[in-house]
Amino acid sequence: MDLIARVAKHFEDSAQTKLNAVEFLAAPIAAAIETMTNSLINGGKILACGNGGSAGDAQHFAAELIGRFEAERQELAAIALTTDSSILTAVANDYAFSQIFSRQVRGLGHAGDILLAISTSGNSGNVIEAIHAAHEHDMRVIALTGKGGGQIGDLLRDDDIHLCVPADRTARIQETHLVIIHCLCDGIDALLLGVE
Repeated sequence: MDLIARVAKHFEDSAQTKLNAVEFLAAPIAAAIETMTNSLINGGKILACGNGGSAGDAQHFAAELIGRFEAERQELAAIALTTDSSILTAVANDYAFSQIFSRQVRGLGHAGDILLAISTSGNSGNVIEAIHAAHEHDMRVIALTGKGGGQIGDLLRDDDIHLCVPADRTARIQETHLVIIHCLCDGIDALLLGVE
């Protein structure tokens, strides 16, 4: 087995996936940046959720907004719904695992807030329930998916934004999601700070 060639193939595939995605996603990412920034300016917050690697992405996003991305600025209101082990385990135990995010959205979300819903397959049951809860609270949804968007693609409303990576391999989708998250953070900073 040629491990060097195998490693090189991962880099090539990852780069090609991102290049393929930019044609489809640049405009909706820009729209997502404007939507998130408008929510933050108007006193809203962004709630982020996902499972596994997508949970890590939700936390990464929230950390970049509460802390900073690349420029010094005020703290921005973002909460990863994946981090409170007491809430997650209580809700999963007392209700169902499918409710771990939706109950938090109902408790924390308000009209004008944004739900950043991350699911590589577009079929994560607890993320789907969070989207239903967000819609009940008049929140807009920005969904990061792949594999054609799955069930989430069918749930989104006209004023939601679907950032569906044109790929089927989970690793490639997650890698592209990270670039999208960095684009979102950079764009929010650029709009807030007036950076060209």
